[in-house]
Amino acid sequence: MSTINIKPLADRVVIEPLAAETTTASGIIIPDTAKEKPQKGIVVATGPGTKDDAVTLKVGDTVLYGKYAGNELKLDSGDYLIMRESDILAIIS
Repeated sequence: MSTINIKPLADRVVIEPLAAETTTASGIIIPDTAKEKPQKGIVVATGPGTKDDAVTLKVGDTVLYGKYAGNELKLDSGDYLIMRESDILAIIS
């Protein structure tokens, strides 16, 4: 997990997507053209929340999000997604 110099506003979170799977459970290697966009990532920054709801996620949580959720963000240290907390489907423990 890397540290970034960005502070999201309101109920937004910044996610660092995990790498896409390169092999299947049975050991078959997946070519680059057939890889799907990852749907898991690690929270690297959170906003303070709204006046009605505080953000429940914390930095370091591994989360599941929708396939087309969030906006892509490129910074010096890598690729990130920024999205609302409501776009997060689950926390993986």
